Amino acid sequence: MTAHDPGPRVAGVDETVRSYDSVAERYAREFGDELAGKPVDRALYAMFAELVVAMEPTGTVGDVGCGPGHVSAHLTTLGLDVVGIDASPGMIATARRAHPGLRFELGTFAELPARDGEWAGAVAPYSIIHLDRDGRRTAANELARAIRTGGWLLVAFHVSDAEHTAGAVRHVAKWWGHEVDLDFHFLDPAEVTDDLAAAGFRLVSRTDREPWPGAEHPSRRTYLLARRDVGCGPGHVSAHLTALGLDVVGIDASPGMIATARRAHPGLRFELGTFAELPARDGEWAG
Repeated sequence: MTAHDPGPRVAGVDETVRSYDSVAERYAREFGDELAGKPVDRALYAMFAELVVAMEPTGTVGDVGCGPGHVSAHLTTLGLDVVGIDASPGMIATARRAHPGLRFELGTFAELPARDGEWAGAVAPYSIIHLDRDGRRTAANELARAIRTGGWLLVAFHVSDAEHTAGAVRHVAKWWGHEVDLDFHFLDPAEVTDDLAAAGFRLVSRTDREPWPGAEHPSRRTYLLARRDVGCGPGHVSAHLTALGLDVVGIDASPGMIATARRAHPGLRFELGTFAELPARDGEWAG
C-alpha cells in the first residue's frame, strides 16, 4: 500500500469485499469470458490502449476493480503493461490462478497501491457502481493522484434498466445462493463527469449504449474517456524546482491535489488551473 494519506474511507467497502469473496469463483465462471460477446467494449478498450501506447509505450495501466482479471488479460493482449487491482482477496486469488503471468494487487478506491503519477492510465469497468457519491468523489481524486498528467482514464457504469433510473440503488442480499450485501448504483453520466472534472480529468469522449442482447444484464450503459489535465500533483516537483533556485507556482485542476500540495509545502504557491485556462497573464511566466 502507499504511504500517502488516502483521505476519507469509502463507505461499504467491508460489506462489498465480503460479498465478492463469497462469489469469486462463480463470478469468474459467469463473467470471465464476457468480452467475447461485447464488441463495443472491445472497441473502446482498443481505443484506450492506442491512446496510452501513443503517449507512453511502456507505461503501466491500472485495472481498478479487476475482478477475475479478464479485462486485465485483454488489455495485456493489446500491448499494455497492466496491474489488476481489487479490494477482494478472493477475486485477487481467482485472477492470479486464471492469469498466472499477470500482476494483481489488493487495493481500494480510497488507497490505490500506486505512487503519485505512477500510472499512464487506468480503467474502472463497472467498479464505481458500488460507491455512493462521496465514495465516487474519493475515487476520482485517488485516480487523479495515481495517473500522471496527460494519462488516460476509461470508466464504465450502469445508467438505468427497466426497473431503475439514474440515481436509483438496487440492493442484492442473495447472489448465486450466497448471502451478500451489495448496493448497485445506477449513475447519472453528467454527475460522474462533474466529479471527474473536479478531480482534474477532462472529458474527451462519452459513449452511451443499449444492452447487448443475450450477453449481459439488460441495462443502459455509459463509458467516459477522460484525460488527466495539467497537474503539479502533490507538489514534489514544484518543491524540487524551488530548491534549484526557481520561483515556482504549482498548477493543478484537482482541488484535492492543490490542498495536498499546500499542506505538504506550505511555503510554496499552488493554484487551480487547467490547460484550457491557466491562471497566468499573457507572457507572465519565464517557463
